[in-house]
Amino acid sequence: MSLTVAVQMDPIAGINIAGDSTFALMLSAQARGHRLFHYSPEDLNQSGDRVWTRAQPVTVQRMIGDHFAFGDPVSLDLGEQADVVLMRQDPPFDLGYITATHLLERISDRTLVVNDPASVRNAPEKLFVLDYQRFMPPTLITRSVDEARAFLNEHGSIVVKPLHGNGGKAIFKIDADAQNLSSLIEVFNTAYREPHMVQAFLPAVAKGDKRIVLVDGEVAGAVNRLPGAGEIRSNLAVGGTAAKTELTPREREICAALGPELRRRGLIFVGIDVIGGEWLTEINVTSPTGIVAIEKFDGTDVAGMIWDAIEARVAGR
Repeated sequence: MSLTVAVQMDPIAGINIAGDSTFALMLSAQARGHRLFHYSPEDLNQSGDRVWTRAQPVTVQRMIGDHFAFGDPVSLDLGEQADVVLMRQDPPFDLGYITATHLLERISDRTLVVNDPASVRNAPEKLFVLDYQRFMPPTLITRSVDEARAFLNEHGSIVVKPLHGNGGKAIFKIDADAQNLSSLIEVFNTAYREPHMVQAFLPAVAKGDKRIVLVDGEVAGAVNRLPGAGEIRSNLAVGGTAAKTELTPREREICAALGPELRRRGLIFVGIDVIGGEWLTEINVTSPTGIVAIEKFDGTDVAGMIWDAIEARVAGR
């Protein structure tokens, strides 16, 4: 099966090919004989029943400084000329991101969009996870400093983070003395119109924050992310380090609970975050990462598993 694949992503020139999951997916697709096009979500157009974009044919290779080559740009009709669209631009999950999901939803009956755009729109990382609160640490969604202070008094130490943040950015730990809580909520209320996520601090984060990748609802692998010195954040984007890991029975229970719903929603490539082997904190569906690290430690070809799932979905349409 040879597919035409349109990759909606950030500028390819600026990616870190050593760990970038989108690049790994592109390499895997190319090795299977699929034809790749690169475009930016800002280049999407819609009129009538057509959605099209200015796109460039692209070939990729694992060579730092020379990792891609573009062909001449074309006008690509995503509903008629593409078999698959990979929606892989990084968050923030803002109105631009949401608008792209609306436009791609219009062609999703003709072209497989991964992940399903309506499901991505309806399952932001820190809100979809609330459907599984039985696996979560104590959590509060609020803009109120009084509610945050009462939550802090109940739990001793808390973490405050933007509801639609990503990559470990703007995550703050507040201890029982509550110094800076009021100021932090004021800053968050100025910076963000939506509420914020407040969670009980989990000391087990010192032993890592595990990223588990599920492909079409099945566990593909996992990597443990360890915080750097003086940090509570373990995201690789902010200095965390990756380590080989295994799943705990509780983590397998979490994955078994999530799997059927992810599959039903067309969320083929998902990364969930679990702290201490038992506490689910996020379900990442917008542009999940982690597959390169998993292959490094386990030898598992997660990119190949994702393409197996995509090809099966296309064949079954």
